[in-house]
Amino acid sequence: MEVKINREIRNYTESMFFGLSLRQFLFAIAACGVAVLMYFCLRPYFGVETLSWMCMLGAAPFAALGFIKYNGMTAEKFVWAYLKSEYIVPKKLTFHSTNIYHEALKDTLSKHEKEVAETYD
Repeated sequence: MEVKINREIRNYTESMFFGLSLRQFLFAIAACGVAVLMYFCLRPYFGVETLSWMCMLGAAPFAALGFIKYNGMTAEKFVWAYLKSEYIVPKKLTFHSTNIYHEALKDTLSKHEKEVAETYD
């Protein structure tokens, strides 16, 4: 008997329904629900081919939310991090360059400039 073990323990996902995690399964159900809802709402207005494409395009974001991870974050965590960084806690970062070498030698440089100025006077 062989048991597969992930090298990184954080990459482990438990498969619950049809080989999908609970999160993936719920988003797949949501995608199917959106497609069915769009089909019945838009059926009087469009033909079958156009309607099928619209249902796929409408369901695709919900299906993608369940499977895609960005920088190790799920979609909800990514949206929360984006909103938090851009709108909730906006920071205005300003850059002020400082020359540490010039600050350390400021006294010596001013003495040298005075000596040079006295020499030419």
